[in-house]
Amino acid sequence: MLEFRVISIGTLAENPLWGEQSAVRTGHATTTLIRAGKRVILVDPGLPEQIIAARFAERTGLKASAVTDVFLTRFHPDCRRGIGAFPGAEWWISEVEREAVGVPLARQLGAMAGEDDVDGELKATFEREIALLQRCKPAPDRFAEHVSLFPLPGVTPGLSGLLLEQPRFTTLICGDSVATAEHLERGQVLQGAIDVERARESFSEAVEIADMLVLGRDNMMANPTKRPF
Repeated sequence: MLEFRVISIGTLAENPLWGEQSAVRTGHATTTLIRAGKRVILVDPGLPEQIIAARFAERTGLKASAVTDVFLTRFHPDCRRGIGAFPGAEWWISEVEREAVGVPLARQLGAMAGEDDVDGELKATFEREIALLQRCKPAPDRFAEHVSLFPLPGVTPGLSGLLLEQPRFTTLICGDSVATAEHLERGQVLQGAIDVERARESFSEAVEIADMLVLGRDNMMANPTKRPF
């Protein structure tokens, strides 16, 4: 049996579609729980560890130790801030995102090895990022029956969502490919996308395939382009 629910509604640090031009809050991703068979999959634990663990318990009645898998739609602090609250779970991210982030990080850390005057704090930051990324395994194409990886590149090279196929409707956990209700309504991609054209294509694919959309920084919404079901 496939079940899912939003654990925590995310937000952008600044939302240009609200007229904001600088950060006015701490951004964090929407966190979603998927239960499929024996797997308990948590997507984008963006709140701090103590908060996301408490929110998870409030919304499910379960302890953090019940989570079997954590999936990151992208490797961004807003999507993984609370991942340490789930040390017993397998951590996953798309292979493309893993490589796109990991190679530059490794090069930057390697370049520091040849420098005499190295910022110790900066080096430690790179080492922590690499260690966290190494802990994340390349995500499979299929997590469980009716739960599939759905690439949505553009905002980042390997941003990926999860497609949930149910008898009456299809739900897509979008990550930042479709950020908020305003972005969905106006057909706009997230500001700062690495490849805007690919981001637009991914946005269009998301809207085309799904009846329900779990937005990257907002709640779950019915697809406004689909007929009611």
